[in-house]
Amino acid sequence: MINSLKRICVFCGSNFGKNPQYKEQAKALGQFMAASKIELVYGGGNVGLMGEIARSVLENGGRVIGVIPKKLYDQVEHVELSELYVVDNMHERKAQMYDLADSFIALPGGIGTIEELSEVFAWCQLGYHCKPIGMLDVDNFFQKFASFLDHLVEEGFLRKEHRKILIREDEPESLIKKMVEHQGVSITRLKSNILSK
Repeated sequence: MINSLKRICVFCGSNFGKNPQYKEQAKALGQFMAASKIELVYGGGNVGLMGEIARSVLENGGRVIGVIPKKLYDQVEHVELSELYVVDNMHERKAQMYDLADSFIALPGGIGTIEELSEVFAWCQLGYHCKPIGMLDVDNFFQKFASFLDHLVEEGFLRKEHRKILIREDEPESLIKKMVEHQGVSITRLKSNILSK
């Protein structure tokens, strides 16, 4: 059943962070993806958690597709990837990554990771895609973010049914299993509310 996911786009930090578990779980996710024949789509970097998951997938016989802006490509060293797309800017990078993937996972990371996660969440909420979105909640990294989303629900800025779009688990296999089983959220009511304003 896990084979229904062919390519996962992973958002994650270009640093390792303070907690050694971040690196270990990035490696574990890469191993599980490779073993499950799921290709990695990511931002093309060679450093931090980005480099760690790419190397993990490749070292375990998996395929990795990187997408990187030319400005960054010219400044960094590179992992020998299965495929690499060099694009003009960050907007093209994200669009290419989103088009290539059939699902998304966020690992620990900084503001860029949160921005990418929030964007695919918003696009799903608005009906631009219905691809599963997960957070690998290493050592409760995303707990406060999840609490903030609950706060948005309480304050009337996010529907309960849309809150369920984001799947949060603390272990790669259970996260991907839930993503495979996840049912898309209907946006019929959202559309009617937009049209009535």
